[in-house]
Amino acid sequence: MRSLYRSLLRWFNVTRQIHALSLHGSLETLRNAPRYQAPKNLIRYGDKVYSQNQEDGMIREIFNRIGVTNKLFVEFGVGDGLENNTFALLFDGWKGQWIEADEKSARQIREHLKKTIATGALKVTQAYATKDNINDLISAAIDQEEIDLLSIDIDGNDAYVFNAITCIKPRVVVIEYNAKFTPPILFCVDYDATRAWEVDDFFGASLKFLEVEFRKKGYLLVGCDLTGTNAFFVREDLVGDHFLEPFTAEHHYEPARYHLAGFPSGHTASYKALEESQHVRPA
Repeated sequence: MRSLYRSLLRWFNVTRQIHALSLHGSLETLRNAPRYQAPKNLIRYGDKVYSQNQEDGMIREIFNRIGVTNKLFVEFGVGDGLENNTFALLFDGWKGQWIEADEKSARQIREHLKKTIATGALKVTQAYATKDNINDLISAAIDQEEIDLLSIDIDGNDAYVFNAITCIKPRVVVIEYNAKFTPPILFCVDYDATRAWEVDDFFGASLKFLEVEFRKKGYLLVGCDLTGTNAFFVREDLVGDHFLEPFTAEHHYEPARYHLAGFPSGHTASYKALEESQHVRPA
């Protein structure tokens, strides 16, 4: 029986590795397509450290172009912290706030990132973010108006909550979009303070809707990741000639390729990589 179990486990691991290599190959083939080779296109810089897809590399490249100020971030909808858009930044001297609705996930972060939290690099807030409480949640942890990065992934009310934020002025915003609704479709779910995603296609907003609404607040769409998951916006006063024009959903839209998000970045992610390693920590 043990021999059979070991054989099945080996078969599962080999199958998983083959699947991961296949997905990685598909992603690399896509990224090397001629349409993505323009020097200002962000997709060619995509890289996964702890992000769900290639967001880590694209965020890094955005700040290579516009520079950083205080290396402050706010991210809400972080899960257990091991797969989000700001975990990797903690290795590079950034600091900020994570907001997570799920009590178990927040507790897990606090338990496993005690050293990082103790240095003041990370503040963890367990709360369900709404348009009515988001300013209070952020203000309790962040005392500066301008921050470098805001990341939003709450599977529903994302656009409404972002629009309600007045206590901070992020230079860059990363937000999930619903890739099912191609440009020029203007789609956004109705606001519901108690909304929970039911793992269907009724979530968030279309890229065109976000482009239009973000432009009203002074942000321009500069790219999307290859899986059609996240959109990247930069504050208009910082865009200059650093990014690929035109800044429209029609130009930057990427279709839903969620199957490309299935491969792991090597071994299973661990909190110890941050907690028990040598890296730059803020003073």
